[in-house]
Amino acid sequence: MAAFAQSAPCWVDVQLPDLEAGKRFYGELFGWTFRAGDGPSADALSDGALVAALAAKQDGRMPTAWGVYFATDDITASAARIRESGGQVITDPVRAGRAGVLAQAADPGGAVFGLWQAGERKGFQKQNEPGSFCWTEVYTRQKDKVDAFYEEVFGFRSADLDEPGTGDPGTAESGVDFRMWSPAGTEPGPDTAVGGRSVITDAFPAVMPSYFLTYFAVADCDASAETVKRLGGRVSEPPFDIPYGRMSVLQDDQGAVFAVLQPPVS
Repeated sequence: MAAFAQSAPCWVDVQLPDLEAGKRFYGELFGWTFRAGDGPSADALSDGALVAALAAKQDGRMPTAWGVYFATDDITASAARIRESGGQVITDPVRAGRAGVLAQAADPGGAVFGLWQAGERKGFQKQNEPGSFCWTEVYTRQKDKVDAFYEEVFGFRSADLDEPGTGDPGTAESGVDFRMWSPAGTEPGPDTAVGGRSVITDAFPAVMPSYFLTYFAVADCDASAETVKRLGGRVSEPPFDIPYGRMSVLQDDQGAVFAVLQPPVS
């Protein structure tokens, strides 16, 4: 498949205490099948196409969480821009065999994300279809620093949603400050957006850290939420309608948070 555009989200993975339990949960929820990955991990496939990876946590202090990776054709230069723009490189670029090169970083607000310079593995083989990645957004308390950071590091062009009540695709609250990111060289707006930024308001506990929320497309949002409950997970935000479809924020049975989005009927 073709390489991903510079700075586009190209991969997601989840760190879990129990890999086999994760395979059972996501296999039933999304219909994924699995094959052995590098080390204690599993590649997730939807209809035979790569969509994500599940990994067993190597350190119990690591968060149980989904992580997103952004494509770069020069990971060393991207890491340098992260440092210059007020972020932190947590893990310096390291080669993942012939698959590619990866790094882990944090923005000025502390939200963690990954970089991926593709080798033999480009990234998703399927997205924006049921059972695959469709969106990501960062939640932060330091929007001014974070907005400048992503524009400087990834060259994103930004568009703010200015219609009260149709704001953040990541919360049921209306009128939330939300910004969409579009790749360099495009006209910013919903048609070109690849991710976004929301704000953690005072309605959330002060101890809540900044984080990225990963969305997966589903055919039926309400049915997915019910399946999560049946499998021992939690519904953090019950299904609700947004301008881009119907969504819900969920937790798996080990505590990793993610969202599902049912696109509107065209």
